[in-house]
Amino acid sequence: MEPEATSSAAGKGSAGARPHGSIESASQPAASLEDPAHGSRRAAASSAAMGSSSGGNRAVSEPLAYTYFGHDREEVTRILIQALSDMGYQAAAESVSQVSGHKLESPTVAAFRSAVLEGSWTEAEKLLNGATISGQGSGQGGRGGYSAQEGNGLLLSPGSNIVIMRFWLRQQKFLELLERRDTANALQVLRNELTPLHHDTGKLHLLSSLLMCLSTNELMTKANWDGARGESRRRLLIDLSSCISPSVMLPEGRLAILLQQVKQSQINNCIYHTAASSPSLYSDHICDRSNFPTEVVLELPDAGMGEVWEVQFSHDGSRLASCGSTNVVSIWETQTFMDSASLVIHVQKDHESGVASIAWSPNDQMLVTCSRDNYARIWDTVTGSLIKKLPRFDEPVSACVWAADGASFILGTLDSKRSMCTFDMAGDELIQWNKKHRVQALSASLDGRWLVAADNMTTIYVYNGQTRELEYELDLGTQPTSLSISQDCRSLLVNKADSEAQLIDLVTRTTIHKFHGHKMDRFIIRSTFGGANESFVVSGSEDGCMFIWHKSIGAAVERLSGHTKRCNGATWNPADPCMIASCSDEGPIKIWSNRARAAEFKNRPPGNHNGWRPPSEIA
Repeated sequence: MEPEATSSAAGKGSAGARPHGSIESASQPAASLEDPAHGSRRAAASSAAMGSSSGGNRAVSEPLAYTYFGHDREEVTRILIQALSDMGYQAAAESVSQVSGHKLESPTVAAFRSAVLEGSWTEAEKLLNGATISGQGSGQGGRGGYSAQEGNGLLLSPGSNIVIMRFWLRQQKFLELLERRDTANALQVLRNELTPLHHDTGKLHLLSSLLMCLSTNELMTKANWDGARGESRRRLLIDLSSCISPSVMLPEGRLAILLQQVKQSQINNCIYHTAASSPSLYSDHICDRSNFPTEVVLELPDAGMGEVWEVQFSHDGSRLASCGSTNVVSIWETQTFMDSASLVIHVQKDHESGVASIAWSPNDQMLVTCSRDNYARIWDTVTGSLIKKLPRFDEPVSACVWAADGASFILGTLDSKRSMCTFDMAGDELIQWNKKHRVQALSASLDGRWLVAADNMTTIYVYNGQTRELEYELDLGTQPTSLSISQDCRSLLVNKADSEAQLIDLVTRTTIHKFHGHKMDRFIIRSTFGGANESFVVSGSEDGCMFIWHKSIGAAVERLSGHTKRCNGATWNPADPCMIASCSDEGPIKIWSNRARAAEFKNRPPGNHNGWRPPSEIA
């Protein structure tokens, strides 16, 4: 069992929820020029128009039903025309358009599309200025088309803000001028075209700072922008199309989006989802329980490790690291689970108080160990050699998270004077966050947007990972023991000492699900996401069991008995949906998989004293 957080200094009292900033600001990436709500899907190659989107005369001899299996026939037809064009079947798309009488886009919409993709900003703004908002034009559009009386045929969706659309166009124009090193004209656009719109002062300040960039690479990095020859114009068109009525301009890749939603819905409702590949469209998706990791297939000997507090797979799933109450941090190769001298870190006297936590670098070449002797260390995971021992803190080092680029990492400690510090990969301190709360656990989103810290009392702190500004706090009413952010960077999983795991939407700050069944007390027990498509939540428990819940449904899927003492946590192999590792106070690490793999491992010859042994050979 990993001891609960303790500190020689006095603890901080609990507090209520104290938001910092609005929900809107929490959903926007700092210093970013692209609105994440509009996505970055690669758009279709076709930019040719197919005439008016109004009904027209059909080139068929008999009238067809108004609906297609309950769906609007015109909507289905236009979506099919777009999909055929996207896939390169242009002749087929034109044939369907001619036979059905339904057209994909009006000439005005096609001209607007071309203007944006070709960088004809004057023409694009001219067409935008002639647009009207749906429901506000003088004419009445058809069922799926538009009326010529409604401006020039560019019909905006209700609630669209034409000022914001102008801002996006002029912003792209400004950036492309800077890319061409035409600073004088870029400055004129900033002063005379962007600033008078009085939109988003923060972005205007960022755009102003870009004038000082010394190179195109610096510009692209600071602006999070890939240039006129990259995907920036295509992404701009996607942003703009989200404001245009789909009756005249379909969202990019609409059929692909709908099909992906169908697949995701089936995955979300698959109780035992283990398929790593995308489901087929030919049949409904369902996975059999026999493929789910419910069997202990291996037990890794403790090798003097004593209590094991944490296990973590490498990002590529090829290795498994473990730490605990003794002086050993072990790394196992997951194909054979043979332990070799080059993959075992024997810390000897340095970690006399045990290793509380470990963190793989993004490229899996380094491992940071967080020790209760108040030190953190950086290790080479291939040779097992120590790269650097960081300066001593006044209190134990409790957690570590790496930046997505692998260039730096953040340590969390119980030292209230230095509770959060950023170091580079060489171990040199870069930034002190100057936060007054202690840190028991940390988690960071893959996009760098979120950094969440849990103190040793009852509060979690949600930071902007790029600006280090506190966005809001949440008082949970009980001690949080672990944190994990989902791969989609939207959900936060918090394990709590009151025997509850809570799934929180980071943007809306609302609770999505609460998971119950596992037992917790005053010791650190970890939960995390895992499985195919990260469909599950897995946690240890005081009673030695491992609990698995379905993330989308919120229901308990399995309660698996495998340890005789407290199960301190479990982790899912990110590259293998059918492999879980769990650890406990009893020592041996359990490897879980499905029935077929259990039989496979049973028939393997036993390993040496440093390697794996089948469960049947463990006394």
